[in-house]
Amino acid sequence: MRIEVFTLFPEVFPPYLQTSILNRAIQRQLVQINLYNIRDWTTDRHHITDDVPYGGGGGMVMKPEPIFAAVEAVLGEEPDCPVVLLTPQGRLFDQTVAYELSNQGRLAFLCGRYEGIDERVREHLVSDEISIGDYVLSGGELPAMVLIDAIVRLLPGALGDPGGAVDDSHASGLLEYPHYTRPAVYRGWEVPAVLTSGNHAKVARWRREQSLIRTQQRRPDLLEKIELSLEDQKFLDHYLRDQGGDYPLDDLQ
Repeated sequence: MRIEVFTLFPEVFPPYLQTSILNRAIQRQLVQINLYNIRDWTTDRHHITDDVPYGGGGGMVMKPEPIFAAVEAVLGEEPDCPVVLLTPQGRLFDQTVAYELSNQGRLAFLCGRYEGIDERVREHLVSDEISIGDYVLSGGELPAMVLIDAIVRLLPGALGDPGGAVDDSHASGLLEYPHYTRPAVYRGWEVPAVLTSGNHAKVARWRREQSLIRTQQRRPDLLEKIELSLEDQKFLDHYLRDQGGDYPLDDLQ
């Protein structure tokens, strides 16, 4: 996969791209991430990329000329890949969108700044608009890094555990189950006995049930969007009737 990032601040990306999973994915040539400074396509000696908005108002607006010039220089006048604008006005990013984008061979991310970008960029250059939440940041660089991280970890070979991405929260529509590691007892708090039992079937069932409980407690809206098995539904009905609680597996057999 190739990811092209167009930004006014390319220097903010390398520290994060050079760490952990992203760095390994780049070293293994699973992904190539190219950074482009939009200022390099300005034509004035001061490299100005913004101007006052027509009609008045506060803030500055990113000019269309350097943006079009930058994207067309890299992708051509008719880009053959999605050109994604990171904006609070875009469709909300979630795991489903991450999977969708991870199937692309090439992606281009356009990072806005200031009050916004000239509307002609949105109308005639951008093919998709994505938001990472209902709040406003100073620019699209952080959202772009969020998308890159979420997408790259889905690429085959990016994670040490081939099934790691499958168990992540939201990957199956549910929140992820609790995790524990050594020591088995810490300050008197014990790891659930089922996890040290060696019974893989019971461990798998416990994890599924904990995912259901956690989702019901924290994001019940997610349960309305997925199709639960009869076993899942029976467990949830039992759980809700008893007003919550962490039940031993044997009680539910």
